[in-house]
Amino acid sequence: MARTLNFIGQSIPFLDAVERASRAAPLNRPVLVIGERGTGKELIAERLHHLSGRWAGPLVTMNCAALPENLIEAELFGHEAGAFTGAAKTRKGRFEEADGGTLFLDELATLSSPAQDRLLRAVEYGEVTRIGASRPVKVDVRIVAATNEHLPRLTDEGKFRADLLDRLSFEVVTLPPLRLRKGDVSLLAEHFGRRMASELEWTGWPGFSREAMSALENYGWPGNVRELRNVIERAVYRWDSPDEPIAAIQFDPFASPWSLGAPAVAAAPAAAPAPVDDEIETTPAAMTPTAETGDFRAAVHAYERAILEQALKSNRFNQRATAAALSLSYDQLRHALKRHKLMDSEPA
Repeated sequence: MARTLNFIGQSIPFLDAVERASRAAPLNRPVLVIGERGTGKELIAERLHHLSGRWAGPLVTMNCAALPENLIEAELFGHEAGAFTGAAKTRKGRFEEADGGTLFLDELATLSSPAQDRLLRAVEYGEVTRIGASRPVKVDVRIVAATNEHLPRLTDEGKFRADLLDRLSFEVVTLPPLRLRKGDVSLLAEHFGRRMASELEWTGWPGFSREAMSALENYGWPGNVRELRNVIERAVYRWDSPDEPIAAIQFDPFASPWSLGAPAVAAAPAAAPAPVDDEIETTPAAMTPTAETGDFRAAVHAYERAILEQALKSNRFNQRATAAALSLSYDQLRHALKRHKLMDSEPA
């Protein structure tokens, strides 16, 4: 399903960054876009291109980290036939492909030193030389580059050319991380949730429970908007009650008692059972599989219900303590209790 990429947000830090990009867009100058992963650096590059006088020209994107070091120069600047092993025919590089438009260099900090040298010449003189060629080719390209690294520090460490940084940093747009965009999490969650509900052909949008939205707003979002979108879409498609507010949120899709590397749970030796509280029954009959069980789903359902009932009892019907004991989030526990009609469970 194709996605429509657009900006959603109302926080001041976010709007300031978009405004700065919009003001720089008409100028035929390079722009650096700085931000953590998932903050929308490519969206800013698209905005810079489409609001510029080059909007009718090509927007060419290259991820500098996606290619091995020995191929980056050939990819950027092109090569002549026979320039190196495997170069069967002449090929234009990304600079020539972007002639008259914009070249977006993502993960700029990963460029090798030789590639930085050649890039500096291309930016300085507006010409590139294909590998194996003797004459340069004139190009009219605007550079937009992005990174999640602190380039001035890399320059101090000798890992990035200071003169290249000077050429590329006419304007620097720094995107704020999602955790600092106050109010934008709920806005984005509603947007991604409604879109996913529409994709699933739900007849309406139930929204999120108060607890679920609170959890979303208080989470740190190391993956920023990209991570938020995945979390929301996963929560919507897993929700089994489209008429009720979504209450179960899983931030870590890898969280599972059966995860690779998870501590193995060994069965206790039959001859030496662990000591237990005499007041708590630990193995109710419903939790013990029997050979006579003929309905697999019913047996699993009964087993899960018995675990929940016993955990509630063991934790004096405190739901938050029960959730912690079962390694579930509070919302996941409440969803499970609702599924088994145990929401009104009280001490006997």
